[in-house]
Amino acid sequence: MIKISDTYRSTQEEIMDDFALQGKELELLLNDLKRVNKLLGGNAITINGLKKILTHKQSGQITIVDVGCGDGELLRQCAKFTRKKGWDCLFIGIDANEHILKTAEERSTSFPEISYKIMNVLSPKIKEISADVFLCTLFLHHFKNEQISQVLNNFMKQAKIGVVVNDLERSKIAFTLFKLFSTIFIKTRIAKHDGLVSVARGFKKNELFKISEKIAFNNQTIQWKWAFRFQWILFKK
Repeated sequence: MIKISDTYRSTQEEIMDDFALQGKELELLLNDLKRVNKLLGGNAITINGLKKILTHKQSGQITIVDVGCGDGELLRQCAKFTRKKGWDCLFIGIDANEHILKTAEERSTSFPEISYKIMNVLSPKIKEISADVFLCTLFLHHFKNEQISQVLNNFMKQAKIGVVVNDLERSKIAFTLFKLFSTIFIKTRIAKHDGLVSVARGFKKNELFKISEKIAFNNQTIQWKWAFRFQWILFKK
């Protein structure tokens, strides 16, 4: 049974963290995730953060890296946004699941500005990646707090502009509402299970502030957003 606590983050693992997930099961799961993000507006929070962090951007090409990119849906939405803005952007999606990246490439054929790399963010190779902006959408809750501060410090060293984080609030209300939501809108067992685990692994605002104190760069903002999300922006300057 999946449990949620007001005092601590769950350590229960998500099924989707099995990098061997592939085939029809993966395809149905990705369709569920796309439906959830569309109905609850999750990607819009990241795009809004990207808009904020690029407010004072310099002229020239911008490189944006999405870590834990999945099938690249967020990158495609970001590419549509930056095209409308007339910005010259390159996008790199990073994920540790080679099967999901194959799907990402198939779904991104009309976006030549997007490319993908298979990589684990905890491996030393991640330090070879540099960008103007790093995006972490529904990604950090997969890690322990001490790993999160390590990952973000690395990203901030490698970023020219900063990092945009979009992740879940750990809330019993959100947990209950997701149960109801999933009975209507979610078809796969994995998405129903992992959605609840994700909420249980999410954050209280004070927990994010404690993690932020361990980040070397202090120019940060943390804001609550609907539906039960936090938008955390870390500025390099």
